[in-house]
Amino acid sequence: MLGIIGGTGLTQLENLEITHRQVIRTPYGDPSGALTFGNIKNHQVVFLARHGYGHTIPPHLVNYRANLWALHAQGVTEVVSVATVGGIDDTLIPGSIVIPDQIIDYTHGRKMTFHDGTDKPVTHIDFTGPYADVLRSLCMQAANEAGESFTNGGVYAAVQGPRLETAAEINRLERDGATIVGMTGMPEAALARELDMAYAAVCVVANHAAGRGNSASGIRYDEIQAVVSTTMGHVRNILEHLVVLHGN
Repeated sequence: MLGIIGGTGLTQLENLEITHRQVIRTPYGDPSGALTFGNIKNHQVVFLARHGYGHTIPPHLVNYRANLWALHAQGVTEVVSVATVGGIDDTLIPGSIVIPDQIIDYTHGRKMTFHDGTDKPVTHIDFTGPYADVLRSLCMQAANEAGESFTNGGVYAAVQGPRLETAAEINRLERDGATIVGMTGMPEAALARELDMAYAAVCVVANHAAGRGNSASGIRYDEIQAVVSTTMGHVRNILEHLVVLHGN
């Protein structure tokens, strides 16, 4: 079963025919909210709003372990993350859609593994490719069939937040090879891997990163909201085609 985790700008799927919602209790605490079960084009999907359905949970306080565990416990085997990001690469202007293929983790202090108890064996996962190739390809096929433009590949810099970055920090991320920057890519991707859940991301570039483009002297939230509102319509179109492809 396919699960979709929505980030900023996607607290609900307007094209989802809801069948029921279910509150899941986990060994790791409460998820961000109840899981929403439903159908898109007669194909079942589970949706969860990462920041809560009222968008009240900041990135560093999201209970990523509970979210992934809850989805896994309900039979979800593939997860698509939708997230807003800042564009570092000059070609990634506001309104762009990116399907990244790599991550650099700059977060700290987050619960980042299911294997941190002294009563459990030390467990290492291969994270060479943080996104599942097959699911990434399916996302790209869905975008093509939906007629939506996107960038194939990108390096997601996962930062702590909730503040946005300084221009100097963005310069550093660029030197490290990052092309986009966001606050929720980790540990979500790694936790999915620990549970053997295929994981891919569809990222919306909401703004130029700090010090870039029209964010050279500051980031304007009113412009971000307008971009996200418009671009999420394109993302919903991609997701609709993705759910159909996944179900076939």
